[in-house]
Amino acid sequence: MKVMIVGGGGREHAIATAVARSKQVEKIYCAPGNAGIAKIAECVPIGVMEFDRLADYAIDNNIDLAIIGPDDPLVGGIVDVFEKRGIRTFGPRKDAAILEGSKAFSKKLMKKYGIPTAEYETFDDPAEALKYLEGAKMPIVLKADGLALGKGVLICNTLEEARAGINTIMVDRKFGSSGNTVVIEEFMTGREVSVLAFVDGSTVKTMSSSQDHKRARDNDEGPNTGGMGNFSPTPFYTREVDEFCQERIFRPTVEAMAAEGRKFVGVIFFGLMLTADGPKVLEYNARFGDPEAQVVLPRMKNDIIDVMNACIDGKLSGIDLEFSDESAVCVILASDGYPDHYEKGLPITGFEAFEGREDYFCFHAGTRFDGDRIVTNGGRVLGITALGPDLATARAKAYEATDWIDYANKYMRNDIAACRQ
Repeated sequence: MKVMIVGGGGREHAIATAVARSKQVEKIYCAPGNAGIAKIAECVPIGVMEFDRLADYAIDNNIDLAIIGPDDPLVGGIVDVFEKRGIRTFGPRKDAAILEGSKAFSKKLMKKYGIPTAEYETFDDPAEALKYLEGAKMPIVLKADGLALGKGVLICNTLEEARAGINTIMVDRKFGSSGNTVVIEEFMTGREVSVLAFVDGSTVKTMSSSQDHKRARDNDEGPNTGGMGNFSPTPFYTREVDEFCQERIFRPTVEAMAAEGRKFVGVIFFGLMLTADGPKVLEYNARFGDPEAQVVLPRMKNDIIDVMNACIDGKLSGIDLEFSDESAVCVILASDGYPDHYEKGLPITGFEAFEGREDYFCFHAGTRFDGDRIVTNGGRVLGITALGPDLATARAKAYEATDWIDYANKYMRNDIAACRQ
């Protein structure tokens, strides 16, 4: 069969790597892809929001399955467009992708159906938001309602910071129209973990747990990013926590979406906070996380094509998801200055060290070809992932492998999978 993946980051490289392991797949296309994905797929220079061009290409090339990676096209309705054109597609339709597309929607959903989450209020008027803050307890969390590349969340320790945050989101429009509405949320404390789940509209099957490092610098300092590293599984996601989440969070979320007439088919990312009062939902994403996919998918034993087809056909209940007992650690190699200002176009060397190794992965996130050279093309450049029998071994191997790669403004955190052990 022929598969087309829409997207061009580390998540899509991890998906493409999993798809390439399937004996059912003879050809992979990726739009637009990147320099790493180009090794296992034919990259197509079409942007992720060019729905009609993508659909035309899929039809012209007899694509059997399209897999949508990023949030923007999902929230924008790419699955609806593809399905109307007769293209078999893995991912939620627009009315279901709102689970990620609007934080106000997801908070209202959780409140209506009794799904544990932080207390909150939503505001469309900055003056009303500022007035609310006067009597609010600090620290407090401000969230731009829409998509913001994982950066639209501000944790404010003082009233002054919160006021400035409202101005940043709603007045200065740092995140564009995503800041038309703001969610003001109580600050929760505890361990933050992530669980990805395949969903077929009614059945939910969870993958292995993982744990992200969002802040740009060591010791969880600096601004929020799209993720500076990850590890799987996390020791804090115990059997007891899983039983609670299955009963109170995972199944109720899928059932709530169905009850709202928004049948969800695809992957739900459950961002959780393990508070003293039990697990609560921090956020939902309507797709594989990045870099979560880079530590979870290398450990999945199933043929990913079988699982995705089962989701589309409403037959996920017949799939037994299996993951290896190994641990995985991903360290993001970024461009110095990320997530603010950074230089692009710098030559990268060292990729040959990963060739022929089954326990090391170099997932490309922000790369492109410049002639025969591979150069940097983003804030997050590469995801260096290693597998090991335990977390400490996987971590040591991942950091060992970061030394194999070199480029001029290479930057990484040095405490991935360490400060959380």
